[in-house]
Amino acid sequence: MVHTHFVWSHGGNQVFLCGDFTGWIRYHQMVTVEGSLTTFMTICDLPPGLHKFKFLVDGVWRIDEMQPFVEDEYGVNNFVVVEQPALIPQIYSINDGQSIMHIDGYNDRNLTDGASPSGSVPDELEVEITGDDIETTTRRLFKHFSIYKVYDLIPDSGKVFALDDNMTVEEAFIVMHEEGVAVAPLWNAANIQISGVLTASDFIMFLIELQRNRAMATNNVNQFSTISAWKEGKLQLQRRPLVQIHPDDSLNKVAVGILGNHISSIPVLYVPEGSACPQLLHVAYLSGLLEHIHRHFEHRIAYLPLLQRSIAALPIGTWIREVGGARELKTVPTNCLLNDAYRLLIDEHISSAPVVDDKRALVNVFCRSDVLSLAKNNAYLHVQLDQTTISQALQLVDTNTHGRYAICTRSDTLYRVIGLLSDPGIRRVVVVEAGTRYVLGLITLRDVFSLIFRDFS
Repeated sequence: MVHTHFVWSHGGNQVFLCGDFTGWIRYHQMVTVEGSLTTFMTICDLPPGLHKFKFLVDGVWRIDEMQPFVEDEYGVNNFVVVEQPALIPQIYSINDGQSIMHIDGYNDRNLTDGASPSGSVPDELEVEITGDDIETTTRRLFKHFSIYKVYDLIPDSGKVFALDDNMTVEEAFIVMHEEGVAVAPLWNAANIQISGVLTASDFIMFLIELQRNRAMATNNVNQFSTISAWKEGKLQLQRRPLVQIHPDDSLNKVAVGILGNHISSIPVLYVPEGSACPQLLHVAYLSGLLEHIHRHFEHRIAYLPLLQRSIAALPIGTWIREVGGARELKTVPTNCLLNDAYRLLIDEHISSAPVVDDKRALVNVFCRSDVLSLAKNNAYLHVQLDQTTISQALQLVDTNTHGRYAICTRSDTLYRVIGLLSDPGIRRVVVVEAGTRYVLGLITLRDVFSLIFRDFS
């Protein structure tokens, strides 16, 4: 059986999948992709061969004309050709010596009582991943990125803005929520320069301090600290030079700048000749680089060997203990308190954690950027971090804003994961068991770059 993805991208309230693999009498309910109101997906295990199917959208039978379809004596149906993946009895080992084999099929004898409700997962043999594959992919991407400039990342139209660092933290909080951004450059008018960035992590620390001193909530908002005072005084952050790039710099510099400085984005600045005032043209993110890779290598992924490999065969991401790996995935229950969840993200230096039910099935993902949702209607002034659960807090999150997630299975290729992460609204992909949504792992933008660009210099 082969994990097969089905996607309906044309909206609706309720969407079901039906096909010859269901006997045309059973229906698979499809779920919306996080961050979209119009895209629905589901995953089915199908035997190799040609399979016909249709979508039932709000009670009306539909086909997707953007996908392959065929007409026969029974009408018009979409179809998919499922191919049996090549099985080669060779596997790759992570540095700690543990076989990666069990990322796709760990033995249920090693599981605790809270293990996968679907029971044992059969081992899947993986294509051998060699050091040459990684070296070849890195070398070819380095060469490709050295040709293209930052200009290629800048959209033809769009909006970019900076926050005046004399704004109050509370004002900035509201603006970033309204604009749907988790990172914003800061403008210092006195020195006529971009002085830094404000992130969701700043607001988490702000809320933690607010929790310690609830009396602040009764103060007039104008008495709150300015951004500059907050960054320099209350957080006592070690100041370091702003990392920035020029539009004529190569894409290599974007990758190296973000990875080497452990940051999530870099402002693109341009100073016109004869002027001392820099212009903010764009904010470059890792997702922009992945979108570039996805677009340029869509029809020639063989040129980058790693892109064809399943994520189960690669030393990438964070996995639950039963799967193993260099890092253990941290998950949180739905009744976890906000205070504990924020502390977990900060203490573990992670940007998100899957939210799971009592069977460890995926319910949602709790992200640092979700803190911005508390700016809506000044909810942060009334939320008690030690009394509010993450389930309650996530009810405030607008799923149409940036910073949500996608899902995949262990057999999906790195190229598919890159395609998901290249969407500006997707910053992490949760690896689940098909059918049960049992959480196995998490792959972030940085995980992908740490694998394929780790030798950039």
